[in-house]
Amino acid sequence: MSVKKFSIDEAIRFGWETTKNNLGFFVGLMIVMGLIHIIPTIIVEAVKEKSAFLGIIFSIANCVLVIVVSLGLVRISLDFCDGKKMTFEEALANLFGQYRLFFKALFASIVYNLAVGIGLIFLIIPGIIFGIKLGFFEYFIVDKKAEAMKSLRMSSELTKGVRWNLFIFWILLAIINLVGAACLLIGLLVTIPTTMIAMAYVYRKLLAQIEAERNAQPAFETPRAGE
Repeated sequence: MSVKKFSIDEAIRFGWETTKNNLGFFVGLMIVMGLIHIIPTIIVEAVKEKSAFLGIIFSIANCVLVIVVSLGLVRISLDFCDGKKMTFEEALANLFGQYRLFFKALFASIVYNLAVGIGLIFLIIPGIIFGIKLGFFEYFIVDKKAEAMKSLRMSSELTKGVRWNLFIFWILLAIINLVGAACLLIGLLVTIPTTMIAMAYVYRKLLAQIEAERNAQPAFETPRAGE
């Protein structure tokens, strides 16, 4: 098996160049994302004060919205990595258009969070390892329509051999977004798309190497008579 690899610098640079070349698009998208997260939260808090039951219902609806939108962002990121251009209206359709994948993503995220949470309880490091190992499950659900458990297994295979590099990569992405947040939060309008595209870029790079290796494997030959 060949060793998988990716360039951290190349991924971040690709994310930055893509964001810079589509700045208006991504700023608009991030504003919409902000509203999607802020407005439902305000509504939930207001409803809770009047009815605990309705508060629970609205909280569940908000969780559904968050998961669906997260899948939509993955779809948009992958499309930009593939060189696809889209209008803002098409992006909004993609943002909410992954609802059919909700239950797959919900089950996978529960397993993911349990694995990471339990790992964090046991000396923290196992939780970080699980977070990196299984962290691409959403990409497989969106890109390959993988079932929940299969998406986690596929993420584990994808990250094998590059988990240390991915750890450094994720730390750098976190630092980039912290810098964006430090700039009166306005910087996040640029840093979030940059890191989002960079993540999708790494997924595409690693996946391409796995698929190339599989295609290069010789086909099984049926033994000849007498052999």
